[in-house]
Amino acid sequence: MSAGGTGQAAADRGETGGVRTALAGLTTRGRSFLAAGIAAAICAYVLGQSDLLRVGLLLASLPLICATVVYRTRYRVTGTRRLAPARVPAGSEARVHLRMDNVSRLPTGLLMLQDRVPYVLGPRPRFVLDRVEPGGHREVSYRVRSDLRGRYPLGPLQLRLTDPFGMCELTRSFSTYDTLTVIPRVEPLAPVRFSGEAQGYGDGRQRSLALAGEDDVIPRGYRYGDDLRRVHWRSTARYGELMVRREEQPRRSRCTVLLDTRGGAYEGAGPDSAFEWAVSAAASVLVHMLERGFSIRLLTDSGSVVPGEGADGFAGSGQETAEAAGLMMDTLAVIDHSDGTGLSRAYEVLRGGNEGLLVAFLGDLDEEQATTVAKMSRRSGGAVAFVLDPDTWVREATDVPRPGDRHAERLRQLREAGWTALSVPRGAALGALWQQADRERSGLASMTGEAAR
Repeated sequence: MSAGGTGQAAADRGETGGVRTALAGLTTRGRSFLAAGIAAAICAYVLGQSDLLRVGLLLASLPLICATVVYRTRYRVTGTRRLAPARVPAGSEARVHLRMDNVSRLPTGLLMLQDRVPYVLGPRPRFVLDRVEPGGHREVSYRVRSDLRGRYPLGPLQLRLTDPFGMCELTRSFSTYDTLTVIPRVEPLAPVRFSGEAQGYGDGRQRSLALAGEDDVIPRGYRYGDDLRRVHWRSTARYGELMVRREEQPRRSRCTVLLDTRGGAYEGAGPDSAFEWAVSAAASVLVHMLERGFSIRLLTDSGSVVPGEGADGFAGSGQETAEAAGLMMDTLAVIDHSDGTGLSRAYEVLRGGNEGLLVAFLGDLDEEQATTVAKMSRRSGGAVAFVLDPDTWVREATDVPRPGDRHAERLRQLREAGWTALSVPRGAALGALWQQADRERSGLASMTGEAAR
């Protein structure tokens, strides 16, 4: 939960416009009373009826008096908005809590509170608050929900002041707003090994040090609780104080998730489109691998990565893992189609180093792009590709691609280059594909081992 914006309404500062602002706040009832009073006064003047003139003046003066009173009202109220939670997966609900405090010495009248929300989050919430005593407060809440990921502004809050007769309504606004982040859906994945490449520490063939440098053999000063068996006597004699050997630093496996965002690679739009499936799947794999102790990196076809990501990607444990996952989810919440037409920029980034396990989510590929992707597997310890079948995503889903079509040819080309390539039809479950990829890669490794013997 995050603390939302706190501000003081403009009701205690007044606005420019004076009489014009007050008259503009007249309701239909107030305008009707004013028109009836003017009409009665004119009739009284024409007919010479003094009693009718008094009635007309009363009808006309009542809305004017109410408008003057409401306009000159000086309420001092503060508002606080709190989101629970501030990040919510697409399709899930978040609750927005509002609190209004009366910080003046006078009680307020009837207040109508409304919050501005984007149309995609639902209707604009409105509340009627009873009289708030001096130093008192009122709390209300409402729910928002979106099937589309993104960042949505909430606010500013608005107070509508009205008189007891309903003749005039004026709006006073707060100055602050908050942002609700709708992140992609994350599907829990089963732990798999991908033939030894899916261990956070130690087992992966392509590994990097969790901390900079090689295993640190330089001794350090003794600390309370250190095992005496680790005392380095030569250094102790040299420095004149008790020194111990440092433990070997664990090695952390790497994983790069490549997300194809080319606009021409996907057809359709909306929460059930192919591109949204790819974004959600990439988010699921990133969170899964980070929780398993991998040093992870998110890469797009344009060669860009998550802001704040280190040279070896995100790595950490506990709170650091949660923060890294939050940064990646914030990036995926607003990611959109790129203007690029190829995957060469991503290949240049991958060619620069040893990337460990590579998991790619790809849209439609032509021959040139498939050739580029095929070369990416050379710089990885393992390569798994989920290629979305464009035919099934624009028509009814089929379980397997038709023999001889272009999509099947691209899959064959990637598999010959060393990829574990799977077709993704419409409505496919990532969890099942994830386990299928592990089985296929394990089978490929077994055949390779037998051929080597």
